[in-house]
Amino acid sequence: MAYRAYDDETLQRLQRLELMILKEFDLLCRENKIRYFGCGGTAIGAVRHGGFIPWDDDIDVGMLRRDYDRFLKVAASWKTDRFCVVNAETDPRIPFPSTRWVLRGTRFQEECFKDLDCELGIFLDIYCFDNIPDDDRAMKRQAWAAWFYGKMMVLSGIREPVLYFGGWKADVVHFLCKIGHRILKKLHLGPDLWYRKAKRVAVKYRYAKTRRAAFYFDPTPFTSIVYKKHIFPTKERAFSGLTIPFPGKVQAYLKRRYGDYMTLPPEEKRHNHPPYMLDLGPYADMPLE
Repeated sequence: MAYRAYDDETLQRLQRLELMILKEFDLLCRENKIRYFGCGGTAIGAVRHGGFIPWDDDIDVGMLRRDYDRFLKVAASWKTDRFCVVNAETDPRIPFPSTRWVLRGTRFQEECFKDLDCELGIFLDIYCFDNIPDDDRAMKRQAWAAWFYGKMMVLSGIREPVLYFGGWKADVVHFLCKIGHRILKKLHLGPDLWYRKAKRVAVKYRYAKTRRAAFYFDPTPFTSIVYKKHIFPTKERAFSGLTIPFPGKVQAYLKRRYGDYMTLPPEEKRHNHPPYMLDLGPYADMPLE
């Protein structure tokens, strides 16, 4: 089914499935002593709303590299086959550097991925935070290199990536992206090549003791840099009927990441991610209560 905006019932059903995925994910992590934390909009939702931001349609969690690698190993042999890991490690066609834990039998395919023939179902988004140097000059060199390779990864796999601005500038950028995508495809420089380069840069300080960690692949660089002292030890918080770990100093984390996170944005900026194609599969008639 094609969507451009959610009706209330569809959004509620999608959020219920997201919570079901999160519950299983949380069980896997607790049983295997894998640390994670709710991040991004999920952390805002927990603090400001006690759960989902009302219009939100996804759940974001973060892990440090050591826990992220362990999760990927454990998830591959988890006791249920209802879920699968989708990322650039498992599929060379994947053009994004995060990991999705996907609910099999469903479909959630964004507009920019409509031509991508991969297992893209309803998912939990997992972000790997790597150690970054304490020296800001070294950090910026690392950040720009990782960010560039991440953008090349997207460009090589997608003709028309999502932009966070509009107007004539968006038209120009989309035109240039189509040309760049075509060139990279003709040269056989696919997402897997750029992912390997991006990862090599991101893990450079893997064994160093650092105060900070980062996910370097946001739309704008330097957005997801965290102080470890703000994250660990984590603290349990309520999230839409579940209790999961969040940054221990979540207010400090959110203030640094978003500024005034407690004020609701104006309605025109309350964005979510309605997919090009959505299929709830066997869960379409799942009760809402």
